[in-house]
Amino acid sequence: MTRDEYLMDPNKLVQFLQKPSCEFTKEDLVRYIAENGIKMINFRYVAEDGKLKTLNFIITGKSHLDSILSSGERVDGSSLFSYIGAGSSDLYVIPRFKTAFVNPFSEVPSLDVLCSFYNAEGKPLESAPEHILKKAHDTFKKSTGLTFKAMGELEYYIKSPNHTLYTDVDQKGYHSSQPFTKWENLRREAMVLIAQCGGKIKYGHSEVGNFTAGDDGFEQHEIEFLPVEAEDAVDQLVVAKWIVRMLAARENALVSWAPKITVGKAGSGLHIHMLVEKDGKNICIENGKLGDTAKKMIAGIMKLSGALTAFGNTIPTSYLRLVPHQEAPTYVCWGDRNRSVLVRVPLGWVGATGMIKSVNPLEPEDSRDFSGKQTFEFRVPDGSADVYSLMAGLIVAGQHGLEMENGLQMAEELYADVDIFAPHYKEKLDSLEQLPNCCWESADCLLEQRGIFEQNGIFPKGTIDAVVKKLKLYEDNGLNDRILGNEDRIMEIVNDYIHCM
Repeated sequence: MTRDEYLMDPNKLVQFLQKPSCEFTKEDLVRYIAENGIKMINFRYVAEDGKLKTLNFIITGKSHLDSILSSGERVDGSSLFSYIGAGSSDLYVIPRFKTAFVNPFSEVPSLDVLCSFYNAEGKPLESAPEHILKKAHDTFKKSTGLTFKAMGELEYYIKSPNHTLYTDVDQKGYHSSQPFTKWENLRREAMVLIAQCGGKIKYGHSEVGNFTAGDDGFEQHEIEFLPVEAEDAVDQLVVAKWIVRMLAARENALVSWAPKITVGKAGSGLHIHMLVEKDGKNICIENGKLGDTAKKMIAGIMKLSGALTAFGNTIPTSYLRLVPHQEAPTYVCWGDRNRSVLVRVPLGWVGATGMIKSVNPLEPEDSRDFSGKQTFEFRVPDGSADVYSLMAGLIVAGQHGLEMENGLQMAEELYADVDIFAPHYKEKLDSLEQLPNCCWESADCLLEQRGIFEQNGIFPKGTIDAVVKKLKLYEDNGLNDRILGNEDRIMEIVNDYIHCM
């Protein structure tokens, strides 16, 4: 990168240090802190509940700062993870320097750094969310020689008193602009702050869902990211959620990532886009079309899709969203540009050239190949997801697909280039496997395929046991049938899980 490119980067540390975040060192952080009046450093980390935790330090001198950044600090693991006993609960939190960012909310100038968990022997905590993901990606790289990149689509609702002169059409909010959307300014501010904190943002927009209920207005928005390495993709989602919540709290508005917040309105997903690179080149496209590598990985995701819901759809209201005719998947299939499928291959830039010159005749011909932007999208997860485990699970599934002897055949058999719910495609629909319809079934799917996730020590046995136990405790088997048509009961359940993750 050139100096001008560094100066255009929204991350204040990148601008100042003139280097990408992946190259940040302890000395870099010390220099930034000393020369920019930083008074506090905050360790941030994600524990079992999926929310961002904080440990604050007042900086009392250079040697004190060096000690903090060199040795980390100890925390009570039993208060962060239910499976760690109080009798031997101490853990270390160790800062990952590349994640450092200037806290955009603190009145005291502060630098925040995401951390990893280590045990008493100074080894990574095998069950820590971020370490499970790292193990999955390291194994994938070693096995395939490929790098797994991903990004998420962060959908959310904002609820606030409805006092606008310009009301949008119910459930027609897709890409609406002010004044017909009330919370566009908050979304824009969130995007600026997320980028300053290191997030790589693609774009933001209002989403389909908007409606009024009594005196309250509800608006749905989305912030979508650019593909980065898997670990960074999850880190930026976690930080982004925190930023959006902080801004909404400032405005006394409620923000929710819940998969469903009312009856008969659009739900919120957490779609995950993926690609794989070799030597820095996206290899999802081969000879101008979706290649065998991508198809095999899609087959692996199809094979393990039921188990993946245990990480990506973790509350009973997840399965109020995963119903037919709602642009949310219910059957195990994939297709191009098809929003009713489990894995969608979105419109890419394969064969579409010359559009800029067509619209702007004064522009010269641009012969660059933009097909490297191609991804494939897992449309099942929602905001209740344990995003570290979900991403790790997708990597495991992708590797499993590459290693399956019949991966290409399975991909061919499960391809759906039509609306599978159209009456004349009933035979195709009847041939497809269905996703789980409750947390109980999701847990059963994970139990059945747990061996694949536990291979190579990626998911510890205790982690799988804990996930299954949590899902089973909901006792939601048959819930959708029991509450069908009972709007009051549905809303009780919706409100119970409005603050997921």
